[in-house]
Amino acid sequence: MKEGIHPKYFNTVIHCACGNEIMTRSTVKDLHVEICSNCHPFFTGKQKLVDTAGRVEKFLRKYGMTAPGQKPADQAASAES
Repeated sequence: MKEGIHPKYFNTVIHCACGNEIMTRSTVKDLHVEICSNCHPFFTGKQKLVDTAGRVEKFLRKYGMTAPGQKPADQAASAES
């Protein structure tokens, strides 16, 4: 390897907003992240659906679908009568 062109490599701790700390090596001494594999919904199985300005409802209405756990509109109307 060529001398003087590579950055310094440190032992570092990655701090997550959830409080999890991960020991690793990096060119940055301390890293602070908002989400890690310990709290990410994909890895924890606690997926949350974030709806911004009704986009999910608009999509469901457009394609005649229902949200998970709800009856379709035509079945709900026939069940009431």
